[in-house]
Amino acid sequence: MIDLYTWTTPNGRKVSILLEELGVPYTVHSIDISKDEQFAPDFLKISPNNRIPAIVDQETGQTLMETGAIMLYLGQKHGQFICEGAEYWRMMEWLMWQMGGLGPMLGQVHHFVKYNAGKSAYAEERYSKEAQRLYRVLNTRLEGRDFVAGTGRGDYSIADMAMWPWVSRFEWQQVDLNDYPNVRDWYVRIAERPAVQRGYQVPKYVTDVPMP
Repeated sequence: MIDLYTWTTPNGRKVSILLEELGVPYTVHSIDISKDEQFAPDFLKISPNNRIPAIVDQETGQTLMETGAIMLYLGQKHGQFICEGAEYWRMMEWLMWQMGGLGPMLGQVHHFVKYNAGKSAYAEERYSKEAQRLYRVLNTRLEGRDFVAGTGRGDYSIADMAMWPWVSRFEWQQVDLNDYPNVRDWYVRIAERPAVQRGYQVPKYVTDVPMP
């Protein structure tokens, strides 16, 4: 049994989607970051960086924070959604790209463009341009591919699951997915998966999955 501490953010949804795809039992603990619940002393013991999501594996006693570590742990433990051979490193490459680029930069777009519009024209322009650049990078990678890593047209992996929740906020980023047709088709392909639909609504329903 996995205890999942999470909230309705792209980072939180990465792990709930993976757990749904794996089909393993888990218990959800809501950490409402709008009420600063991530700073509670009990949560600090699990997540020393005071960020969601975090997990506790009741079978092993393992606690983990940081989505990349959590997804690698769960994927390897259950032997699913992890690319093999040389493609393991391609998967890792794109997983790290998400954690180091796509997620942080789109998060800045959310901060400056959606929540604080008009406060810093410089920041709005800087991060919006970077968001568009990252979408172009992903669009190029997906040319002729269904997923970002794997053989043939690619294999659905934790790298895709890590990116998808951030792209699901394309409207917040003022991005038209039709400008990036390979990303659009990849996004819809994943959005239509039942496990993704379920994982998106953890820990609670906010909206239906956005569609382009």
